[in-house]
Amino acid sequence: MKSQVPKVLHPICGASMLDHAVAAARELDPAEIIVVVGHRRRAVMDHLAKHAPEARVVIQHRQGGTGHAVRMVIEAVGLGQGTVVVTYGDTPLLRGQTLAALAREHAAEQAAATALTAILEDPTGYGRILRDDRGAFAEIIEEADASAEQKAITEINSGVYAFEAALLADSVKRLPTDNAKGEEYLTDVIAILRAEGHHVASVLLADYHEVRGVNDRVQLAQARRLLNTRILDRWMRDGVTVVDPLTTYIDVGVVLAEDVEIGPGTQLEGRCVIEAGAHVGPGCLLRDTKVGQGATVTHAVCVSAEIGPGVTAGPFTYLPPGSKLDGQEPGQRENGAERPGGKGAQQA
Repeated sequence: MKSQVPKVLHPICGASMLDHAVAAARELDPAEIIVVVGHRRRAVMDHLAKHAPEARVVIQHRQGGTGHAVRMVIEAVGLGQGTVVVTYGDTPLLRGQTLAALAREHAAEQAAATALTAILEDPTGYGRILRDDRGAFAEIIEEADASAEQKAITEINSGVYAFEAALLADSVKRLPTDNAKGEEYLTDVIAILRAEGHHVASVLLADYHEVRGVNDRVQLAQARRLLNTRILDRWMRDGVTVVDPLTTYIDVGVVLAEDVEIGPGTQLEGRCVIEAGAHVGPGCLLRDTKVGQGATVTHAVCVSAEIGPGVTAGPFTYLPPGSKLDGQEPGQRENGAERPGGKGAQQA
């Protein structure tokens, strides 16, 4: 990322990548969430303490691969009994419902392990799924260790798995490091389980975008666009009008009521609440702001402000933190727009 900020703490649609990953895991209603931290771990641990205090943190002092990360968990706290789902802090598009489907299939198949796979037109950088003559799951091979023929395979390993806890704990202790990077791979757990006669299943993901990892600013922007589109689609299907989705950005913490209309060039950040029938935009930036029922806000910047029901704010208005327009005093004119009496409104 070429940044002083740890990769998993880079924000996307109002929350860090790690926040999105933890939120998806929460949807499984797990007995425990364990987060393995390594690079710049103090900042990550401080973030978790604030945003996911229920998560247990395990430190990986050296980056020795995915299998090594799981081994650190086993040595520090153990895995207990039941199903263990392994996911990643840099896949912010992965849905909780996808993890739930993986866990359900794992249970239905009575598998020792179940891998989440996807089909990519360009599988560069991912481990490939090898299948036998009957099309059944055979093994996973990392790209660095794959032949030219194997690299041509387009079904990839997402790195997301469901495991039976006891079998995972036993297999991780025996992971080899005789690979191109000298690391302990979770993919080798799959090979060990298969060699010992255990059933390994797979689930093919319909939307491969969900398992796209983020490793640079370009991929971060691509993920933000995809997640924003998902957020907008949800609100439009719930009765919100978004006039121009291509120029509208809404954070995951925003709450919109039915018959809200969002105009072009509008950003709603943080914990905004927009009540029924309100019109926001065009050209607005609202952060942590409440807009009352039937209110209108145009060409305005509002930060931690409150705009009352039926009030018109803007155009070209700045409401600083603590501003409140309640419409209780006689209307005033500001830049040609109706501005009910209140405090804090300024010309932009």
